[in-house]
This record gives sequence, structure tokens and C-alpha cells, in this order.
Amino acid sequence: MEDLAIEEWNAVVGANLTGVFLCTRAAMALMKRQVPKGGRIINNGSISAQTPRPFSAPYTATKHAVTGLTKATALDGRAHAIACGQIDIGNAVTEMTEKMAAGILQANGTTMPEARMPAEHVGEAVVYMASLPLGSNVLFMTVMATEMPFVGRG
Repeated sequence: MEDLAIEEWNAVVGANLTGVFLCTRAAMALMKRQVPKGGRIINNGSISAQTPRPFSAPYTATKHAVTGLTKATALDGRAHAIACGQIDIGNAVTEMTEKMAAGILQANGTTMPEARMPAEHVGEAVVYMASLPLGSNVLFMTVMATEMPFVGRG
């Protein structure tokens, strides 16, 4: 933690939190003005917000903050027919998770490969969330590779 550069911290906060806030702010303004008013916002969270990986303070902190933003948006959006939910994704097959397939540092200090799931499954989960009528909402959904070491991690 003591070696984390403030520039690195700010870059992660800017991308993962401020970026989500700016998109949410713009979407809410549009959804309040349109006729009929309302809509759905689905935020990209992370299971790391609840169970962090080693040496991930900026990422973990921002994803934890996205969870708070999701709850606040869901509450503030109610009066305007705006539903807000969050999907927490664990190890979908993307370029970003290649290192997990090869082996990544675990909380106990070992390095081990982690299972991944097809990215299409994330898309299917988002489509489900988006397909609900505005009177119903999935506030939080976790979709992850069944065998990834999330449950029991830490």
C-alpha cells in the first residue's frame, strides 16, 4: 500500500468510479426527460468488492464504491421509473483474465490457475436483467465460473 502511487490510485478511481458516475448522471438525466420517462441502468461491479485479491486496493475500493452508487441510484431513481442494478462478474474469458488461466496470486500466498467462463454467459445475464419490466429489478447479480476460488477466498 505504501508504494502505491497517487497517480495510479487516481487513474483507477477515474476509470472505475468517476466514469460510472458520469454515465449514470447522463443516463438519469435522459431517462427523466424522455416520454415515457424511466429506464434501467446496469452497473459493472466486481466480486472483488466483497472479497478482494491481494494488492488490489484501488480496484477493490472503486468496485466497492460502485456498489454504493448502485444502491443510491436505485433509491433515487424510484420516483422516476429508473431501475438500477449491478452485475458482479467473476473470471469471464477475456484478454484481461488471461493471467488467471495461467496462474494468479491467491490470498494464501500461492499462485494457481483459476477457472474461467465464456463471456457470452455474462451477456446472457445482462440481457436477463435488462429484459425485466421496470416494476422488477435485479439489484445485484453475481455470475462467475463455477470452480473459481471466490467462495471461501480470503
